[in-house]
Amino acid sequence: MVMPGFSLLAHACATEPLHVANLLHGRTLYRLTSYASGGDAVTSASQQTVLPRAALGEAESQPDMVLVCGPAKLPGGIPDDLAAWLRRLAASGVVLGGIGGGTEALARLGLLDGYQATLPWQRFEAFAAAHPRVRLSQQLFEIDRDRITCGGGTAAMDMMITLVESHHGSGLATRISEYFVMERIRMGDEPQQIPLRSRLAHAPDSLVEAVQLMEANIEEPLSTHELAEHLGISRRQLERLFKKYLKSVPSRYYLDLRLQKARRMLRDTDQPAGEIALQTGFSSAAHFSTAYRNHFGMTPREERLG
Repeated sequence: MVMPGFSLLAHACATEPLHVANLLHGRTLYRLTSYASGGDAVTSASQQTVLPRAALGEAESQPDMVLVCGPAKLPGGIPDDLAAWLRRLAASGVVLGGIGGGTEALARLGLLDGYQATLPWQRFEAFAAAHPRVRLSQQLFEIDRDRITCGGGTAAMDMMITLVESHHGSGLATRISEYFVMERIRMGDEPQQIPLRSRLAHAPDSLVEAVQLMEANIEEPLSTHELAEHLGISRRQLERLFKKYLKSVPSRYYLDLRLQKARRMLRDTDQPAGEIALQTGFSSAAHFSTAYRNHFGMTPREERLG
């Protein structure tokens, strides 16, 4: 279901993996239909026009899943015919999904209340304020029962390949990712990469600089005292800034940065866990394994096996 101003990239990333699944499997696993309010041509954000195959409710049979693809910032209200159609589908148990602003469209209709959901990071703050009954996450995508949502863009491809994997196994999912020359299929528990300045838009420059120093010194971490000295402020001032703007203490935030990098390395490379431990500032593989298990609930070895 495409809405005016939708992202053509996100639309393609959501639909092409299903087409390729059919191609690689040798028979039709998925049938795709594009819908639009009124059945009229819809113009994307890049001014490309898509002509849907059907108006709302004109399908010969009820779909198993409907993905709403909308602009990141959803303007105006939801058309009456779209609102009625989506509510009817939800009542019938159809899986509903939001891509980009599509998440916001579902939320405005109350169709995400009580669900874990995500959307493009630029809308996190406004969305959280407007829809407190939605359990907002900052992950790449969320699959929560009969609702699926993603941050838009290429995250839609990771989400759809993950769905194919749940339907038809990891072998087909891997072949699809290879078809698209993807280095790997990103997992839903990975956070969206939000630019530092956007994450800390209202924070003082000293806090931004502190985080930048942390990100630049992963292999040889600086102590909180050293960070404060670099910034020309007291350790107590630095701790207050982290508590106010990041709801954490410097040491805990720094550890999270290092472990998140370690997780990416475990998933993206074949480097031994011991080498990854040293490259992320841990003095030994044992210390790394303990910290990793405490943070993620699994050891580095279990992460690789999973």
